[in-house]
Amino acid sequence: MPNPNRSQPANLLSNGAESYLIDCGDSAAERMIAAGASFQSLRGIFLTHHHFDHIGGLFAVLGLRFQLKTPGELTIYGPPGTKELVTALLAAMEPSAAARYGVPGEVYVSPAQNIEVIEMTDNSQVKVGSVTVSAVVNSHYSFTPGGAEYAKSQSLAYRFDLPDRAILFTGDTGPSAAVEKLATHVDLLVAEMIDLPNTLAMVTKFSTNLPPQVRVQIEEHLKTQHLVPVEIGKLAQQSKVGAVIVSHLVGVQESESASYVAGIAKSYAGPIIIAKDLQRF
Repeated sequence: MPNPNRSQPANLLSNGAESYLIDCGDSAAERMIAAGASFQSLRGIFLTHHHFDHIGGLFAVLGLRFQLKTPGELTIYGPPGTKELVTALLAAMEPSAAARYGVPGEVYVSPAQNIEVIEMTDNSQVKVGSVTVSAVVNSHYSFTPGGAEYAKSQSLAYRFDLPDRAILFTGDTGPSAAVEKLATHVDLLVAEMIDLPNTLAMVTKFSTNLPPQVRVQIEEHLKTQHLVPVEIGKLAQQSKVGAVIVSHLVGVQESESASYVAGIAKSYAGPIIIAKDLQRF
């Protein structure tokens, strides 16, 4: 839901010279600048899945790069379907690219210039400079492995092994043995979290015209394919992580932060932070 205090999911991983977005929700470009990061430093975007709150800012990032003639290549990583998604967004940029600035003598430049897409899937691994990035399919969708829907629609968790630390981004997921294994001994677990009762109440309030069957499907998704605080604690404990940062917050109430931490701490004794926008770790 739109929130005046929080933008949609986008985490920035940066060493100062190079930056990578993990997901690209609405306002990602603006939040990058607010965080003090150089837009020109953006070298890659890792999409965990294709739900709109995780990709809503991608069109703006592509357009801003194009308008500013940002040098260097941008690589977009993501699950199956990412090439189709990016190709469609680049095609949607063509009317603006064709018009340019309306000044005589301008030279047409393709929006696709310097844009590369690499699709990842279960147990994929890529090397990005000195960083090794590993991915597994998590449990945000419940399509059967081997089926057509599974092949087309996957949700990924990413592990970044840097020279001095390891970071795991769960993406959106329910409890997942694959994520638990991938997160083993990471220094930082960046986890999504849902306040289930509040989210269900919000759906009821804002979606009064939903057909009953659709409402049932949404509720099933929210209950089984997101992490509640206790489940985050179990994941952190089983994976023996160094610290937990809760980032993508679904239906979370600011006033309840202490109770969320308490829920995670039932199983996990390490540091726990319910993150706010623009915090650094």
